[in-house]
Amino acid sequence: MSDQTAAPAEERARTKTQMKPQARTDAQKDLATKPIVPLVISLAGPAIVAQAANALYTIVDRLFIAHIPEVGDLAIAGIGICFPITIAVAAFALLVGSGGAPLASIALGKGDVRAAEHILGASAAMLVAISLTLTVLLEFGKVPILDAFGASADTLPYASDFLGVYLLGTVFVQVTLGLNSFISAQGKAKVAMVSVLIGAGMSLILDPVFIFVLDMGVRGAAVANVISQFLSAAWIVAFLASSRSAIRFRATWFRVDATILPVLALGASPFVMQLTECAINVVFNTQLERLGGDDYVAAMTIITSTMQLIYVVNNGLQQGVQPIISYNYGARNHGRVRHAYRLGIGLLLVVMSAMVTVIAIIPETIARLFTADAGIIAIVGSMMPLFVCGWGIFGIQCGVQCTLVGLGLAKPSLFLAILRKIRRYCCFRGWLFAGEALNR
Repeated sequence: MSDQTAAPAEERARTKTQMKPQARTDAQKDLATKPIVPLVISLAGPAIVAQAANALYTIVDRLFIAHIPEVGDLAIAGIGICFPITIAVAAFALLVGSGGAPLASIALGKGDVRAAEHILGASAAMLVAISLTLTVLLEFGKVPILDAFGASADTLPYASDFLGVYLLGTVFVQVTLGLNSFISAQGKAKVAMVSVLIGAGMSLILDPVFIFVLDMGVRGAAVANVISQFLSAAWIVAFLASSRSAIRFRATWFRVDATILPVLALGASPFVMQLTECAINVVFNTQLERLGGDDYVAAMTIITSTMQLIYVVNNGLQQGVQPIISYNYGARNHGRVRHAYRLGIGLLLVVMSAMVTVIAIIPETIARLFTADAGIIAIVGSMMPLFVCGWGIFGIQCGVQCTLVGLGLAKPSLFLAILRKIRRYCCFRGWLFAGEALNR
C-alpha cells in the first residue's frame, strides 16, 4: 500500500517543483522593467538586421538567377511562379510559430515555464508533421500546381527544377521559421538574429558557387537554399535544447496533443495573411501571364522582391514589440502593454510610409538591378508606384494585429487578416476589369 501511494506523491512533488516560478533571466527582467523605447529598439534592431539579411539573400539570389547567361529573364519568371508556393510553405510555419511563441511568452510572464516548454514541444512536433505532409503533396502535384499558378511552356522547366529541389528542405524551412520565434519570445533578439544570419550568410556564399561555378542554374540556387536552411534549423534546435534557453526543448513534450489547439487558433491570423498572400500572387501571375505574357510575370517578380524590404522593417518592428506585449500581459503589467502598443503603431506608420515613398520615386532604378530588358523595366516603372501607394497606412493595421496576437486574442486578429486580403483582392480584380474594358 505504501509503495502505491509513494509513487503518486513523488509525481505530485516533481510536478509542483516544475511549476514553481523559476528565476528570471536577464532578458526576462528587461521585458518586465527596461524602459519601453530602448527595449523596443534593442529587440527590433536585431530582428530587422536578421530580416534584412534574409531579404537580401532572396533579392541577391534572384539577381544571380536573372544574370544566368541567355536564359536569365525566363529563369526569374519561373522562380516568380514558385514564389506563391514558398509563401504557402512559410505560412504553415507561421501558423505554428506565430501562435505558439506569444502563448509561450505569456506563460513565461506568469512564471509557468513548464507550460511554455509544453507549448514548444507540441509546436515542434506539429511543424515536423506539417512539413512531411507538404513535401509529399507538393512533390507529387508539382507540375499541375505550377501550370495552374501561371507557368508557361517556356518558364515551367525552370520553375519545376527549382521547386523539385526546394521541397527537399521543407522540414528545415518549417523548423527555422517556426521555432526561431520561440527564441525571440524570450527577449533573446540577438540569438534569433544569429539564427537567420547563419542561413542568409551561407546562402550568399553558396549561391554563385552552385549557380555559376558548378553550372547548376536554378537547381543550384535551390540546393544553396536547402543547405542554408538546414544550418539555421540545426542552430535553433541546439539553442532551444541548451541551458541558455529559458524555454527548453524537451523530448517529453515532443508530441501533438491538445496543447496545439490554442496555438493553431492564435496562429490562424498570420497564417491567413500569408496564405492569402500566396493566393493573391497566384492571381497576379495567372492574370498577368494571360494579359501580358512572361515579361509581366518577370516584372511582378521584381516588384514582390522589392516589397520584401518593407516586410523586413514591418516584421522586425513587430518582433520587437510583440514579446513585450505578451510577457507583460502574462505578468499583468498592463501599463507597459499599452505603452508598447502605442509606440509600435507609431513606428510602423512612420517608417513604412517613408519606405514606400522612396520605392515609388525610383522604381526603374530598382528594376535595372534585376534586368537590362527595357520592356520589363518600363512595366516595373509604371506598376510599382501603384502597387505600393497604400502600404504606408497599412502600418496601423500591422500594429493592431501584432497587439491582438500578442495578447492571445485569436478571433479579432483573424477577422482583420481576412478583411484586409478581401479588400486587396477586390481592388486587384477591379483594376483588371477596368484594364480589360479599356483594351476592348
